[in-house]
Order: sequence, then structure tokens, then C-alpha cells
Amino acid sequence: MRASFEFVICDVFARAPLQGNQLAVFPHAAGTSTETMQALAREMHFSETTFILADEPNARGWPVRIFTPAREVPFAGHPTLGTAHFIWDRLLGRKGDEVRLDLRVGVVPVSVEESGERLMMTQVAPVFGPTATAAEVASVLGIEPEDVDPRWPVQEVSTGLWFFIVPVRTLDAVRSVRVDPAHYGRFIRHREAKAILVFCAQTELEGTDLHARVFCDYYGVPEDPATGSAGGCLAAWLSRHRYFGRPGFSARVEQGIEINRPSELFIEASEQSGIITVRVGGRVIPVAFGAFP
Repeated sequence: MRASFEFVICDVFARAPLQGNQLAVFPHAAGTSTETMQALAREMHFSETTFILADEPNARGWPVRIFTPAREVPFAGHPTLGTAHFIWDRLLGRKGDEVRLDLRVGVVPVSVEESGERLMMTQVAPVFGPTATAAEVASVLGIEPEDVDPRWPVQEVSTGLWFFIVPVRTLDAVRSVRVDPAHYGRFIRHREAKAILVFCAQTELEGTDLHARVFCDYYGVPEDPATGSAGGCLAAWLSRHRYFGRPGFSARVEQGIEINRPSELFIEASEQSGIITVRVGGRVIPVAFGAFP
């Protein structure tokens, strides 16, 4: 390990400091080995940690790698927003209204809105995968099959990272979810999606439209406080299945309440000629700076 690794910690999708999803950003990571990045991510032990691989953008954008405590991922939402905010705030001196990140999944543009109070990322085009039965997913989540809303499919979706989208009838049912490790392991073994988003239309916070929880123990994160990648999958699913009665919409999603990290995600979807475009965003609040000596 080299002499020093500087980092910043920020809260993403936060309404206030010490809320939302924590992120560590290492801004000067050129030449850092994959093994060292994984070790640093494991040491930080947040849902994700990011590494900016150059002090200037390349032709595609700012090269960034994303790690959970357990493994590297090609894309994740709150790391994209938090890293883009750091670049805009610290490296670009708050100049410009867009930051493009060159991630393993491809180029993800992030727009800076409301003088930096909100960042919105346009995720890659959604891909829709197989469905599962209510009984299958209920056994994983520790709820009854009748708790799963039969009007809508339980389905795998990706906008850069795969998630199972599970519509549930009530807030009480979402609150009661307790993932069964054995059933979870069997459920994801031969599926693209390794993480699960559970949601309902009943909410707790003022001004929100949907209540969600996200479970992703495969990535070393049993429950995530706020998940932008899953939010994009949810937006695509809501658009495709006309959950709000139309393909285009904007909504606010609350997450993280059950683990004392209340979060707010803004999700948007539009459709043109059968192609769905999704945007996900929220607020980013820097809260700490440090370095590994």
C-alpha cells in the first residue's frame, strides 16, 4: 500500500446530514491495484466505495471503479451520484452542469440541478428478465404469498445492475420482511439478479410516493439504506407495467427507515417509441474527510 490514501465521506440520497447512504470516495486512485481497492472498501465497510482513477477526464468521462465490501460491481447508483458531486464540487470548482462517469457498465451522465442541491443520473437502457412466483419470493422474504400484490409481476430488471422487483400490498408487510439466508441463497443461485427490492404504495415520510427496502447480502450488504441502481430498475418496472397508469412519471421513494438511515430518491421515467429512459437522483452531503497513512 502506498504512503497515503485520501478520502471523503458523503451521505447520498439524504434529506439531512447523517441520513441517506454513506459513501467513501478515494479521489487520487491512479495506479492503485484491484486488491488494494477491495481491501480499502472492506475497511470502510459502507455499501460501496469508489475510486477515481485519473485527475482529468478521458474522452468518455471520469474513470471510476466501484466496490462493495465483498466485490467490485459494474454500476451502483449512490456511488455514481456521490462521486459525481465530489468531482463537480472539488475537482471542477462547481463549474458546469454535467459530470460524465466512465464506469464498467458504460458512460453514465449526471446532471447537476438546483445549484447542486440535487443530482440526477441517466441510467443505461433497462433490460427485463424472467419473473418469479409469489410463493418463491415470499419464502425468501419471510412473508406470506398473499402479501405480494397479485396485480403485478415479480420480475428481474437491470439498468446496469440486476434486481428483483417485488410489489407488496401493505407497509406492514414491507416492514415485516426478514430475509431467510437459506432460501435467499437457493433463490439467487442461478439468476442474474442477486439483490431484491421490495416496495409498496403506502409511505411514512411527508411528500413521498413509494416505500422501499433493498436486500443484497450477496454483495456484502444485508440491507441497503438507499439504492440508486435499484431505483432505476424500479422506475423502469413502474413504467413498463403502467403502475401509475402511464409510462411517464416522476416519483419520490423513501428507503432506509427500518435501519435508521432515512433516505429520499427521486425517480423518473419516460417512454418514446417503446424505449424507456430512467433518471434517478437525490441530494449529496459531504460529512467527513480523512486519509489512511
